[in-house]
Amino acid sequence: MAKEQDSESLVFDVNRIRQLIELMNEHELNEVDLRHSDRRIRLRRGAEIAQVVGVPTSIPAPPVPSAAVPAASRPAEPASPPVDDNAIVIKSPMVGTFYSRPKPDAAPYVKVGDTIQADTTVCLIEAMKTFNELPAGVAGKIVAVLVKDEEPVDVNKPLFKVVPG
Repeated sequence: MAKEQDSESLVFDVNRIRQLIELMNEHELNEVDLRHSDRRIRLRRGAEIAQVVGVPTSIPAPPVPSAAVPAASRPAEPASPPVDDNAIVIKSPMVGTFYSRPKPDAAPYVKVGDTIQADTTVCLIEAMKTFNELPAGVAGKIVAVLVKDEEPVDVNKPLFKVVPG
C-alpha cells in the first residue's frame, strides 16, 4: 500500500504538474488527462480549474502561455502608416476573433480618419460564441487599424491607434 501511495504522490506532485505544463507548451497540446487508481488530474489551456478527483479541494490550473509561433511561419504583418508619437493604442481585452463591422454586409464601426468618443464602439470581439462590443475608451482620431477583419486576437493585441484630441 505504501508503494502505491508513493506512486500516486509522484503523479500528482507539483513539480510533475509543472513538467506536464512544459510538455503541453512544447507540443502545443490543449489538454492532458491523467488517471491513477481512483485519482485523476486534467490540465487544460484556459481559465478552467484543474480537476483532481478523490481529493477534497481543487486548485486553479496555472496559466499555460500559448507557444510562440516561429518567425518564419508567421504571416506578414500589415504595413501601418507612420503615426504620431502621442498615439494611444486600443488593445484587445480578451482572446477571440476581431470583427470590424456588426454584420458582414454593414459598414465598419470605424475607419482611419474617423473621430471617436470614449463610448464609441470600435469593433466586436467574438469569444466563446458571444459577440462583445468594444468601446474606444479614448476620444480622438483613428490613425491606424492594426488587425484584419475575422483575425484571431489575444489579450492586449493592439487593434487601433488613436491620436487624442
